[in-house]
Amino acid sequence: MKLKNLLILTLLLITAQIAKSQNAQVWNNKQCAVVLTYDDAINVDLDNVIPALDSLKLKGTFYIIGSSPVVNLRLNEWRLAAKQGHELGNHALFHPCDGSLPGRTFVTPDNDLSKYTVSRAVNEIRINNTLLKAIDGKELRTFAYPCGDLKIGDVFFYDQLRNDFAGARGVSAALQTIDQVNLDNIDCYAINGQSADYMIDLVKKAMQTHTLLVFLFHGVGGGHNINVDINAHSKLLHFLKENEKNIWVAPMVDVAEYIKAHQTTNSGTTK
Repeated sequence: MKLKNLLILTLLLITAQIAKSQNAQVWNNKQCAVVLTYDDAINVDLDNVIPALDSLKLKGTFYIIGSSPVVNLRLNEWRLAAKQGHELGNHALFHPCDGSLPGRTFVTPDNDLSKYTVSRAVNEIRINNTLLKAIDGKELRTFAYPCGDLKIGDVFFYDQLRNDFAGARGVSAALQTIDQVNLDNIDCYAINGQSADYMIDLVKKAMQTHTLLVFLFHGVGGGHNINVDINAHSKLLHFLKENEKNIWVAPMVDVAEYIKAHQTTNSGTTK
């Protein structure tokens, strides 16, 4: 009886170890996945961020507001960024936010999502997709909710856009396993003044827990009232590069497609 129990315990330990080993390599044969996202199509994306990423051969996702003057004035630079492997994601044509919510005095009447119809929101986002395709020639990309707003009234407007995108990034902060990720509202950590140590500790936690970590940046070294110090950002990038054998750093579209394939295989249904 003791031998039988010992054999059972041994088998359980072996099974647990195999499961742990498989889980540890689930992210494209790496311990975790990290996605670097940058919102709003601002000058520092092109002046500070892309040169820093390119110097380390890292790729990011830039969520583009189609009406941003930085898109019009620096079109060729955005096109070059896409050719270099960075994703140009969709951040809507005019970045409408729900002005009826607290703390939204910055929302103008023209760009108040609470005054939009669902069809207007959907149409503007699709027009932005057309603009982005004209820049990068690509069919597939991801979306990021302006201000993290998911609904117009009681309607989840992304329901009509699910087939237009590989996934959509929200603003809630969490680390999630590949099976936990909701591709309709991908979690992220918004960075506004936090230190390099804070960001690197998040990466270490993602490595330990074998989860997805998405960073949300606006200004890097200025350019936006939501900002991160350029040296802190650089330290994060260097840490990612130094540990690339264990960290999969990729644009959101690549990670979202990978997650979808995994979830579909494991559920037997199309998400």
